[in-house]
Amino acid sequence: MSDLVPRDDGGLMDGAVNRDCFGGAIEPRRAHMPAAYVGGGLGFLALAGRLALLSAAALALKEGLWSLKHRMERDAKHADDLAEMCAAAEVEPGFTALIHEAGRALRAVADASAELADAADEMEVSARDTRAAHESEYRGVYEAVNSSGVRQAKPGFYRSN
Repeated sequence: MSDLVPRDDGGLMDGAVNRDCFGGAIEPRRAHMPAAYVGGGLGFLALAGRLALLSAAALALKEGLWSLKHRMERDAKHADDLAEMCAAAEVEPGFTALIHEAGRALRAVADASAELADAADEMEVSARDTRAAHESEYRGVYEAVNSSGVRQAKPGFYRSN
Protein backbone atom coordinates (compact mmCIF):
# COMPACT_ATOMS: atom_id res chain seq x y z
CA MET A 1 0.00 0.00 0.00
CA SER A 2 1.37 3.37 -0.95
CA ASP A 3 1.66 6.37 1.37
CA LEU A 4 0.74 8.71 -1.49
CA VAL A 5 -2.57 10.54 -1.17
CA PRO A 6 -4.36 13.01 -3.50
CA ARG A 7 -3.72 16.74 -3.25
CA ASP A 8 -6.11 19.57 -4.05
CA ASP A 9 -4.35 20.26 -7.35
CA GLY A 10 -4.86 16.68 -8.59
CA GLY A 11 -1.29 15.54 -7.91
CA LEU A 12 -0.01 13.26 -5.19
CA MET A 13 1.69 14.20 -1.95
CA ASP A 14 3.71 12.12 0.44
CA GLY A 15 2.91 11.95 4.15
CA ALA A 16 0.08 13.78 5.87
CA VAL A 17 -3.44 13.64 4.49
CA ASN A 18 -4.98 16.81 3.13
CA ARG A 19 -8.51 16.39 4.51
CA ASP A 20 -10.02 19.07 2.29
CA CYS A 21 -9.50 17.00 -0.86
CA PHE A 22 -11.83 14.29 0.50
CA GLY A 23 -14.58 16.61 1.66
CA GLY A 24 -14.36 15.06 5.13
CA ALA A 25 -16.10 11.86 4.01
CA ILE A 26 -13.18 9.45 3.63
CA GLU A 27 -9.82 9.50 5.34
CA PRO A 28 -7.24 7.00 4.11
CA ARG A 29 -5.08 5.30 6.72
CA ARG A 30 -2.69 2.43 6.90
CA ALA A 31 -4.06 -1.04 7.53
CA HIS A 32 -2.61 -2.64 10.63
CA MET A 33 -2.98 -6.37 10.20
CA PRO A 34 -2.70 -8.52 13.34
CA ALA A 35 0.11 -10.99 13.66
CA ALA A 36 -0.61 -14.59 12.65
CA TYR A 37 -0.88 -15.38 16.34
CA VAL A 38 -0.29 -13.41 19.50
CA GLY A 39 1.32 -15.17 22.44
CA GLY A 40 0.31 -18.72 23.32
CA GLY A 41 1.65 -20.13 20.06
CA LEU A 42 -0.19 -22.53 17.80
CA GLY A 43 0.17 -25.62 19.97
CA PHE A 44 -2.38 -28.18 21.02
CA LEU A 45 -3.29 -26.45 24.29
CA ALA A 46 -3.43 -22.98 22.74
CA LEU A 47 -5.87 -24.09 20.05
CA ALA A 48 -7.99 -26.00 22.56
CA GLY A 49 -8.11 -22.90 24.77
CA ARG A 50 -9.08 -20.64 21.89
CA LEU A 51 -11.86 -22.99 20.85
CA ALA A 52 -13.13 -23.04 24.44
CA LEU A 53 -13.09 -19.23 24.52
CA LEU A 54 -14.95 -19.07 21.21
CA SER A 55 -17.57 -21.46 22.51
CA ALA A 56 -18.01 -19.47 25.74
CA ALA A 57 -18.23 -16.16 23.87
CA ALA A 58 -20.85 -17.55 21.47
CA LEU A 59 -22.87 -18.86 24.42
CA ALA A 60 -22.72 -15.46 26.16
CA LEU A 61 -23.74 -13.74 22.92
CA LYS A 62 -26.68 -16.10 22.48
CA GLU A 63 -27.90 -15.49 26.04
CA GLY A 64 -27.57 -11.72 25.62
CA LEU A 65 -29.51 -11.79 22.37
CA TRP A 66 -32.36 -13.81 23.87
CA SER A 67 -32.49 -11.31 26.72
CA LEU A 68 -32.63 -8.47 24.17
CA LYS A 69 -35.44 -10.25 22.30
CA HIS A 70 -37.56 -10.58 25.44
CA ARG A 71 -36.94 -6.96 26.40
CA MET A 72 -37.91 -5.68 22.93
CA GLU A 73 -41.09 -7.77 22.95
CA ARG A 74 -42.00 -6.38 26.38
CA ASP A 75 -41.30 -2.82 25.25
CA ALA A 76 -43.36 -3.36 22.07
CA LYS A 77 -46.30 -4.53 24.18
CA HIS A 78 -45.94 -1.44 26.36
CA ALA A 79 -45.93 0.74 23.24
CA ASP A 80 -49.13 -0.93 22.02
CA ASP A 81 -50.75 -0.42 25.42
CA LEU A 82 -49.71 3.23 25.41
CA ALA A 83 -51.10 3.69 21.88
CA GLU A 84 -54.43 2.20 22.95
CA MET A 85 -54.60 4.55 25.94
CA CYS A 86 -53.76 7.49 23.69
CA ALA A 87 -56.49 6.47 21.26
CA ALA A 88 -58.98 6.18 24.13
CA ALA A 89 -57.95 9.65 25.32
CA GLU A 90 -58.44 10.97 21.77
CA VAL A 91 -54.82 12.05 21.40
CA GLU A 92 -53.77 13.36 18.00
CA PRO A 93 -53.89 10.32 15.63
CA GLY A 94 -50.44 11.19 14.25
CA PHE A 95 -48.87 10.70 17.68
CA THR A 96 -50.73 7.45 18.22
CA ALA A 97 -49.50 6.23 14.83
CA LEU A 98 -45.92 7.07 15.81
CA ILE A 99 -46.27 5.01 18.99
CA HIS A 100 -47.62 2.05 16.94
CA GLU A 101 -44.69 2.46 14.53
CA ALA A 102 -42.25 2.36 17.46
CA GLY A 103 -43.88 -0.89 18.61
CA ARG A 104 -43.47 -2.40 15.14
CA ALA A 105 -39.81 -1.35 15.08
CA LEU A 106 -39.25 -2.96 18.49
CA ARG A 107 -40.82 -6.19 17.23
CA ALA A 108 -38.50 -6.10 14.21
CA VAL A 109 -35.50 -5.80 16.54
CA ALA A 110 -36.85 -8.72 18.60
CA ASP A 111 -37.19 -10.88 15.47
CA ALA A 112 -33.72 -9.96 14.23
CA SER A 113 -32.14 -10.66 17.61
CA ALA A 114 -33.81 -14.09 17.67
CA GLU A 115 -32.33 -14.90 14.25
CA LEU A 116 -28.90 -13.73 15.39
CA ALA A 117 -29.23 -15.76 18.60
CA ASP A 118 -29.92 -18.86 16.51
CA ALA A 119 -26.76 -18.17 14.50
CA ALA A 120 -24.76 -17.70 17.72
CA ASP A 121 -26.15 -21.01 18.99
CA GLU A 122 -24.96 -22.75 15.83
CA MET A 123 -21.54 -21.13 16.23
CA GLU A 124 -21.33 -22.31 19.85
CA VAL A 125 -22.26 -25.88 18.91
CA SER A 126 -19.76 -25.86 16.03
CA ALA A 127 -16.98 -24.56 18.28
CA ARG A 128 -17.74 -27.26 20.87
CA ASP A 129 -17.77 -29.96 18.19
CA THR A 130 -14.51 -28.67 16.69
CA ARG A 131 -12.88 -28.65 20.12
CA ALA A 132 -14.06 -32.21 20.79
CA ALA A 133 -12.77 -33.37 17.40
CA HIS A 134 -9.44 -31.61 18.00
CA GLU A 135 -9.17 -33.20 21.44
CA SER A 136 -9.90 -36.72 20.19
CA GLU A 137 -7.61 -36.37 17.18
CA TYR A 138 -4.54 -34.80 18.75
CA ARG A 139 -4.65 -35.51 22.51
CA GLY A 140 -2.77 -38.80 22.05
CA VAL A 141 -0.08 -37.14 19.95
CA TYR A 142 0.28 -34.33 22.50
CA GLU A 143 0.58 -36.80 25.40
CA ALA A 144 3.09 -38.97 23.52
CA VAL A 145 5.29 -36.01 22.64
CA ASN A 146 5.27 -34.59 26.15
CA SER A 147 5.79 -37.94 27.92
CA SER A 148 8.86 -39.01 25.93
CA GLY A 149 11.27 -36.70 27.75
CA VAL A 150 13.22 -36.29 24.51
CA ARG A 151 13.43 -32.95 22.79
CA GLN A 152 11.35 -33.08 19.63
CA ALA A 153 12.29 -31.71 16.21
CA LYS A 154 10.70 -28.50 14.99
CA PRO A 155 7.31 -28.86 13.31
CA GLY A 156 7.67 -29.88 9.68
CA PHE A 157 11.03 -31.63 10.15
CA TYR A 158 9.56 -35.07 9.58
CA ARG A 159 7.35 -34.01 6.69
CA SER A 160 7.92 -35.96 3.50
CA ASN A 161 7.21 -34.87 -0.04
